[in-house]
Amino acid sequence: MLMLGAPPLAKTTADGFAVPQPGHEFQFPKDHGAHPDFRIEWWYVTGHLFNGERKRYGFQATFFRRAGLTKDPVPAKDGFAASPVYLAHMALLDAASGRFLHQERINRAGWDAASSPDTLDLRNGNWSLRFAKEPTVPDAMELRGSIRGDASFTLTLTPRKPLVIFGDKGVSRKGESETAASYYLTWPRLEVNGMLQKGAEREAVTGSAWMDHEISSGQLSPGQKGWDWACLQLDDGREIMAYRMRLADGGTDAFSTLAWIDKEGRLKHITPGPFRWETLGTWTSPQTKAIYPVEVKITSPDPASGQPVSFTLEPLAKEQELSGALGGVTYWEGACRVRDVAGKECGRAFLELTGYTGDLGARLR
Repeated sequence: MLMLGAPPLAKTTADGFAVPQPGHEFQFPKDHGAHPDFRIEWWYVTGHLFNGERKRYGFQATFFRRAGLTKDPVPAKDGFAASPVYLAHMALLDAASGRFLHQERINRAGWDAASSPDTLDLRNGNWSLRFAKEPTVPDAMELRGSIRGDASFTLTLTPRKPLVIFGDKGVSRKGESETAASYYLTWPRLEVNGMLQKGAEREAVTGSAWMDHEISSGQLSPGQKGWDWACLQLDDGREIMAYRMRLADGGTDAFSTLAWIDKEGRLKHITPGPFRWETLGTWTSPQTKAIYPVEVKITSPDPASGQPVSFTLEPLAKEQELSGALGGVTYWEGACRVRDVAGKECGRAFLELTGYTGDLGARLR
């Protein structure tokens, strides 16, 4: 959301990558695809899966595209190109046991990794996310993923609410810097149906998911260390997206925001001050020693009543850290329960915590 007195956005970065501009006229399905003029882009699916009432899982599938040092494509040699580079993450949490599986891949553009500039069609090895070939509902998607030999899934994602575009005039500002901005497209409620396989065990699953597609050439301003982000799907049919841009001194940047999505898909943005993000509990990673605020309370005016309302995000398991072992970013990404002020479970959420293991800005500016 643009802030009063914020500097205008640059047209390009110093090295020639495009910067999101207010009033962009989105064209679909093209804008669901890749945007080579921008430095950084990701397609991100998180959700909760159920096998009847007996089993519950959290899952994540993220496909990243990152350009090289310049926006000019590097010619392919021997079936590969030096730019762009494709990073991808898959994760699965078994809520009952707390077992958390995850895998990271990084591949150069070529026969093993690609993204279409014309539509949603992504792949990294045998992982893929694309529109269904014969959809029964417009914009239905198919996700295929695996985690080494431990688990695999084939899921159909069907939108049950319209696509939303966060920000002001189509631009989501992340900081005062004129390049810290993104186009931020989201399907906030996807119905999930498919198959999950763990070892020799194969089971049908259903559930709900959230999908983000962010397009930018820089996500952080100088002085910002990282962000805390959450998406909530409430049982009353509404959703909340919130991010807290964290400053190096521990404060919250004024460019942080929270957005409500009503039952019809209409947006209401709320800036810091009216909404609060509080840490209730932390977890220390035994691998990285990072201390993550994994249990939080989010308080915001409720657009339906005008009164403050609070939600607590409680992780299904504390150990949901994804390591950037292949040169990526280490962060915490976890499936959570949502509880109201009385402690009653009232929805599902995912929580993302970045910048707790080093300078994230060096990678995203």
